[in-house]
Amino acid sequence: MGKLYIVPTPIGNLEDITYRAVRILKEADLILAEDTRVTIKLLKHYGINTKMTTHHKFNEHKTVGQVTEQILEGLTIALVSDAGTPGISDPGFLLIRACHEKGIEVETLPGATAFIPALVNSGIPSDRFYFEGFLPPKKGRKSRLESLSNISHTLILYESPYRLVKTLKQLAEHLGEERKASVSRELTKVFEENISGTLSELIRHFETGTVKGEIVIVIAGTG
Repeated sequence: MGKLYIVPTPIGNLEDITYRAVRILKEADLILAEDTRVTIKLLKHYGINTKMTTHHKFNEHKTVGQVTEQILEGLTIALVSDAGTPGISDPGFLLIRACHEKGIEVETLPGATAFIPALVNSGIPSDRFYFEGFLPPKKGRKSRLESLSNISHTLILYESPYRLVKTLKQLAEHLGEERKASVSRELTKVFEENISGTLSELIRHFETGTVKGEIVIVIAGTG
């Protein structure tokens, strides 16, 4: 029987990968990539020639069975996402669960994920936090915001640059304009930006220009 490795990849800066992760990617029989066009840049940078195939949210339900059979037959497979740790707002959970159900060993490597540096950098208490990830884009969004308004721990959200200002306004409406928060974007990249203030201050800041890059929003809890 083979094995499944969960391998975090850099969220921006290609140097943010461990020696062990590079070794596992080189030694694996197959790499499952969210988007092979993205992952190939990382593989070329580190001289990794392992075969790749796609594993993403649009095909994972269909491919889980095939992948687990390959591992049972002896293949060592490494799962990566476009950036960060698979399974954190990225594909991975279904395959990991299926491997556990079939008695397949899963080993998850430590590594990059966007919300940890954003949380630590925010200056908002990090001893206890609630990771929400992406809010529902439409259905259930309002009720989810209402339920989050009473959480006493620090709250962490992911958001796209296109919805950032809208989301900040909705957060201000449900959590209060003076709630302390921080927005991090383009983490580890050349144009990294970390802005802290009240929700109303953040709205004014990001309303004035075009926002680019993946976003992490950190919001103080009620406690």
